[in-house]
Amino acid sequence: MGAPATTPTQPQPRHDRSDRAAGETRVRELLGRMTIEEKVAQLVGFWEKEDGEAVAPLQGEFSGVGRLEDASRHGLGHLTRAYGTRPVDAVARASWLWKFQADLVTGTRLGIPAIVHEECLTGLSAWKAATFPTPLAWGAAFDPDLVGEMAAAIGASMRALGVHQGLSPVLDVIRDPRWGRVDECISEDPYVVGTLGTSYVRGLQSQGVHAALKHFVGYSASRAGRNFAPVHAGPRELADVLLLPFEMAILDGDARSVMHSYAEIDGVPVAADPTMLTGVLRDRWGFDGTVVADYFGVAFLNLLHHVAGDHAEAAVQALTAGVDIELPTGDAYLTLVETVRSGRLDEAVIDRSVLRVLRQKLELGLLDATFTDEPVRSIDLDSPEHRAIARRLAEESIILVSNQEALPLPADRRVAVIGPNADRQEALFGCYSFLNHVLAQHPDVESGVEAPTVLDAMRVEFGAERVSWARGCDVDSDDRSGFGEAVAAASGADVAVLVVGDHAGLFGRGTVGEGCDRDDLELPGVQRELVERVLATGRPVVLVLLTGRPYAVGWALARCAAVVQAFFPGEEGAGAIAGVLSGRVNPSGRMPVSLPGSAGAQPYSYLHPALGEGSEVTNLSTTPAAPFGHGLSYTTFEYADLSVPATVPTDGTIPVTVRVTNTGTRAGAEVVQLYGHDLVASVTRPVAQLLGYQRVQLEPGQSVTVELAVPTTRLAFSDRSLTRIVEPGDVELWVGTSAHRHAQTRITLTGDPTPVTSASPRWTTTTLHH
Repeated sequence: MGAPATTPTQPQPRHDRSDRAAGETRVRELLGRMTIEEKVAQLVGFWEKEDGEAVAPLQGEFSGVGRLEDASRHGLGHLTRAYGTRPVDAVARASWLWKFQADLVTGTRLGIPAIVHEECLTGLSAWKAATFPTPLAWGAAFDPDLVGEMAAAIGASMRALGVHQGLSPVLDVIRDPRWGRVDECISEDPYVVGTLGTSYVRGLQSQGVHAALKHFVGYSASRAGRNFAPVHAGPRELADVLLLPFEMAILDGDARSVMHSYAEIDGVPVAADPTMLTGVLRDRWGFDGTVVADYFGVAFLNLLHHVAGDHAEAAVQALTAGVDIELPTGDAYLTLVETVRSGRLDEAVIDRSVLRVLRQKLELGLLDATFTDEPVRSIDLDSPEHRAIARRLAEESIILVSNQEALPLPADRRVAVIGPNADRQEALFGCYSFLNHVLAQHPDVESGVEAPTVLDAMRVEFGAERVSWARGCDVDSDDRSGFGEAVAAASGADVAVLVVGDHAGLFGRGTVGEGCDRDDLELPGVQRELVERVLATGRPVVLVLLTGRPYAVGWALARCAAVVQAFFPGEEGAGAIAGVLSGRVNPSGRMPVSLPGSAGAQPYSYLHPALGEGSEVTNLSTTPAAPFGHGLSYTTFEYADLSVPATVPTDGTIPVTVRVTNTGTRAGAEVVQLYGHDLVASVTRPVAQLLGYQRVQLEPGQSVTVELAVPTTRLAFSDRSLTRIVEPGDVELWVGTSAHRHAQTRITLTGDPTPVTSASPRWTTTTLHH
């Protein structure tokens, strides 16, 4: 990356400040000088955009608030997506941004710059910026350190360009793979979501960029997997599953911002729910950052939820509940000036949120910023360092689901590469990638990112002369005219590599992504028919699933020579896939979500109680095609000497040791997974629950002893009084996957039930001994 200019907005780490009292005095003095117009200005954003730039839900319903100069005459809380709304040159845009901020400093009475926020889910949402694997691929990699490294690289780019807040990570726990936003999520396991999400927060915030946790809370538990659908989650599911990742990211990661969910939970929209936005966040967890609205979410209290008669009433409900800042614009909150003047709202409620915004700007260094220095003159947003991280994460995320001794492919094989995702750059990226999120509306603009397709990578990996190619069909149409060409290509080759799956898009413009939900889990369009036609040739078929959600492909596991799952692996993803097929990369990804047996079994999670197993009580099977945690390797691993003490107190830590040996002939990585099952409890408990994990790299014949220190709070749950406790009793422990046990044992938790508090440990610590 080109050396960034020194910016006056570089923040000071909040825990390193010795003048907290002085800072509080300063922001309160500043508040005391503000007019009501200046206060409200700090609570809104402005989005400088053009007609047709639709990258948010129901964006066409909002006309905006006019010119930026007019909107910021009293100051401005946030500037929305300065880089991520359209393709702009980053250096030129930085110059514009510096001038805008300098004008706020010199041209407004109080001289307070704006917080600039951007999307950064798979990298900074900016033209020519590095595009990393989608969060579902982070989950498949099971590598928190690498996710933190990626986030730090993203944060460094953001900070150099004058961006202060990133609208990531998404901490929604996957509950139904039919939901379109699954590709933005990390896993169906809340602990995996919490550990990886917290690592992302730490990495991003290490660069002085605040993370905004999304979407608090319950968004992913919508009925039938539909976007914006009602949520009917009980308080126990909320506390023990959906809230856990947010709790970890706030208490362990010190996340500085939270974005509310669009959801309504049991009839109450989260944006207007003080029990969530104030009771849980602030009173229970002690969160002292800012709560920002999901785009247009305040106005939706009027337009969609109909719990407010107009935008003014919606603004009062949201602000009172705890939403500090309205994004992306001030459609509702700008009415607060008149609401206060008419006596319908106590100005102290506004003061509460203004103080939070001013504290955040103080943390970020904005209250001392002058913007009289120079912005960056050059910057490489896709540096070799970025690409190296993207490559490592992509390679770790590829999952070998099944293999009938077909992989790795011998170097001398003639390979027919077939399928709609084989030669399509967009197929590597998720919904919130700049290419699919923004450039889809600018088809004449080059992508700006070097991202070879799978076909390109296969030609490099195996030699162009050995690789033939046929598209076969589109991702999501009923056009079968290419089937004949695909069959001919397969018939003339030794093996067919079929690359099928998704196209990520927005609001119905894709097969997965925000607003692109499914009512089944079959491969979109006629892709299954294409696979069936190629299978009928008798040639071995290696099925590569390049998707943003898991599909019901149990039929393929039995009939294809191998099945490889890649969740939108980013700009280096094609090389990672080709490397796995050739054997250059030993696959080590593990399923972060169950591979479904059928859409009819949804919603499904491996975290189900015994009653959810099915068996003889129903004729419908809930067994997934591949369980959570599953993944194969080109080497073999053996487990031995699983050891735990016979008893541990309910307020203690469970020491677990297990010996892992690479018993194969090549180096490989194993993801050691520890599961537990509470045998008898006061409420029903999951048949399997991940308690800890560790990725280990082993040479052939090498052994390592993995020591996991598991706090008993990992086994906590909400009892019949909805108090989160650790109960005494017997617990089964095993290493393996959620469904398969390599080694198992049992432990007894002793003592009285132990309540869980905000000070209770949540992390499993790991030590390796070779």
